[in-house]
Order: sequence, then structure tokens, then C-alpha cells
Amino acid sequence: MSLPPTELPTVAAAVEQAALSIPRYTAWRPIDGVLLLDKPLGLSSNVALQRARRLFRAAKAGHTGSLDPLASGMLPVCFGEATKVAGYLLDGDKRYAFRVALGQRTTTGDLEGEVAESQDVPPLTPALIAAASATMAGLQQQVPPMYSALKRDGRPLYELARQGIEVERAPRAIVIHEWRCTGFGANWVDAEVQCSKGTYVRVLAESFAVALGTVGHLAQLRRLWAAPFAGQPMLTLEALEALDEAGRAALLLPADAALVNLPAATLDAAQARSLARGQQPDAPLSTLTKIGTVYRLYGPEAVFLGLGECRAGEDGVLKWHAVRLFAAAVAHFVGSA
Repeated sequence: MSLPPTELPTVAAAVEQAALSIPRYTAWRPIDGVLLLDKPLGLSSNVALQRARRLFRAAKAGHTGSLDPLASGMLPVCFGEATKVAGYLLDGDKRYAFRVALGQRTTTGDLEGEVAESQDVPPLTPALIAAASATMAGLQQQVPPMYSALKRDGRPLYELARQGIEVERAPRAIVIHEWRCTGFGANWVDAEVQCSKGTYVRVLAESFAVALGTVGHLAQLRRLWAAPFAGQPMLTLEALEALDEAGRAALLLPADAALVNLPAATLDAAQARSLARGQQPDAPLSTLTKIGTVYRLYGPEAVFLGLGECRAGEDGVLKWHAVRLFAAAVAHFVGSA
């Protein structure tokens, strides 16, 4: 996938314009589900979240896995009870399409920074690109950039970087599951990468440029998907604005759609009532080899209860222990006979 040329808006101006265009609803409402938002270029993840939240009038909302203003693509937004599963989305793999601009290294590793170093770009050939790409896949130790939201003594690193202060950062283990070049020109290369959580694509872009025998920076970035939503369609703010509230709500995914990577177990009515009432019902012996595993738990008629863990009780009998239950399901089963 080659990325089209893009004229990047001034971030501050785009954020200001977005803030002015947010509808001023005051009547928040309880609504649950996951929105796969296609975050536009030029907006921070938080501004995009707030615009989506107001369109749904969601009383509670949060996003998983921030995207910089100069990046676009999939931003899972959780509303209401679905915010309880947000932490599980942070741990998943992600896939990006991006462009590496060659010949100049910037202070931030992307287009926002000033040019810190320039080098000639060697003639690019398929063989050279293939050799450099071969160095990018697999387990790596990556040093986070100074221009990041990681904190040192309570302060984000980017604040220190803006003051000209650089501190030592411990390398972190990341996994590049797939790296492939999708196009190139005289001074740029397009690529796609599927990577583990905590990967900074800006750093990958700089490393790839070095492997090509020059320097470079991240020029474009789009998140194609975040696990477990590979291949699922995203919704733009413009598409959501064109719908009424009922139409928007119909497009939300259920909370358990974010948990398909976890095993599932079904409880009978008595077990579901017991769990909803704060007790630990017996678990089936078939889960014996999965003690300590977190499950998606369902009651009769596929009612999603929430998350539970199978543990061995003091008497050796396996029990279901609630990890995180959903209020509507709890109310349903607590009130049932």
C-alpha cells in the first residue's frame, strides 16, 4: 500500500477549528459499545475522542492507543461499560502504513521537528531496500524517543526535550512481526509494519534510513488496524455526523468484540446468578488446565456477563472468580429468580 502525498494542516489551527465545530450537547446519556473511529489527520486523539463522544452524547468515553496529530487511522473508542475492556486493547498488535523521508533527520523523528542532520541518499534499488528490510523484522530492543509521552519523575519526556534536556531511556523489547516495502522513490520509501505494543514507528523509520546508508524521518503515518479489529471497517467523523443518533448507535460494536482473543465460557442460570451476587460458583472440570486464565463469561441466551478467572478453591474445587462484570448483566441476573 503506497501512501498518497498529503498536505499536512497546521496542527494548532486544525485543533482550534475542530473545537469550534464540536456540537454543544448538554444531555449526556448512558450508551455502551466500541467505535472504530478513523481519526483524521491534524487532530489529537483526545480532540477526536471528544468530537465522537458529543456525537453519541456518551456519558463516559475513552480511547485506546493514542495517535499523534500527524497520524491518521484506526482509533478504538470505548463508550460506557466498554471502557472496562480498554486495557485489553492496549496490549494488542497494530499495523501501520507509513512513509520514510530520506536525507534529513529531525529533532522529533517526524515532520514536526527541525532538521538536525542531512546526508546524501544513495541510489535506491530493490536489492538495497530488501537488504535493509531484512534487518527490521523480529525481536528488537528499541529506545523510546525523547519526544514521547513517557514520564520521568512525573514529567513527560517531550517537555524535557522542548527544554533541550535529554535523559537516558532504557530500551524496551518490541516485536516486528512483519515489515514490507510497498513503494519507493528517489528520496522516500513507503512501508507497512505489523508490530507489538509500545513500538514507536518514528524510531523504526530512523533505523530503516540508517540501514539504507543515510538518515531519515517519518513523513506520513496511518494505523491500518489495532488488534483484534484487523480488516474491520472504520468510521470517519464526517460519516457519523451525517447520521442520526439511532444510526450511529447501530454501528457500535459490543464490548466483547474487543475480547475475542480471550477464551469463552458459558455459565448456566444458577452460576450466572451466583457470580452476579458476588459469589464464586463452581467451574467445570474442563477448565482444569487453564487455572488462572481470564475468560469471557456468558450466561444463558449468550448474555455477556464480563470477565472471570478460573481458580482452585481451598477445598480444591474449581471456582469462577469475577474479574470485571458488566452492570446490565449483573442487574439482570441479580433480579432474576
